[in-house]
Amino acid sequence: MNAYHELARSYDRLTNDVDYAAVVDFYREILKKEGCRPRTAVDLACGTGSVSLLLAKAGLQVIGVDCSEEMLTVAQQKCADLEKMPVFSCQRLEKLRLPKAVDLAVCALDSLDYILDPADCAMALRRAYKFLNPGGCLIFDVNTPEKLRAMDGQVFLDEDDDVYCVWRGEFDEETNICSYGMDLFQRRGDLWERSFEEHQEYAYSEATLRGFLKDAGFTRIEVFADRKMARPGPGEQRVYFKARKGTIR
Repeated sequence: MNAYHELARSYDRLTNDVDYAAVVDFYREILKKEGCRPRTAVDLACGTGSVSLLLAKAGLQVIGVDCSEEMLTVAQQKCADLEKMPVFSCQRLEKLRLPKAVDLAVCALDSLDYILDPADCAMALRRAYKFLNPGGCLIFDVNTPEKLRAMDGQVFLDEDDDVYCVWRGEFDEETNICSYGMDLFQRRGDLWERSFEEHQEYAYSEATLRGFLKDAGFTRIEVFADRKMARPGPGEQRVYFKARKGTIR
């Protein structure tokens, strides 16, 4: 079963503790520091469109990109009442194509980790560079290798009245991939429907991602602790990257 196929309709319920507003506020903090005032943005791996929605409400023209049609369906419904509704497109990041370049590219909630082939990850960053305007800014976050390794053997539970989810983590040192099998029970009327999905994330190091960004042409690369304008410290679980595009290559 593909990741987010069955999970899409319950994703927002299971992630209702995610503070998307704080994520977007941190984007604003970085952009203010950089002196950037974007008018257009692409939300890479946008999922159910929570970040796209907030960016659009802030007045940006937004394109949301994701490889899951099911997640994009939820995103379109979520943004349907907006005066300036984001345009959503189903495509993979390493094959990204936009109708025109944008001022800002963001990728939230460790979505880049889902690209399991480092060559594809490098290509995704090159495609993001290609579709940024000169002076444009890329901001994304990833789970740290320390966090993904610590998930090995862990069991997690998420639930509410209509969905019950149990997932188990396993880290493979040889492949550098964290896999977590997810048993999902979703209420349909008086019955419960069971499904299974496997999610996998590659443990990208800071050095590897810095190298990919430099090779793509990005400059002014910085790494921040989780929603803090400071360098990551020991044991950091999530880090943010910022990079700028200079002149057209």
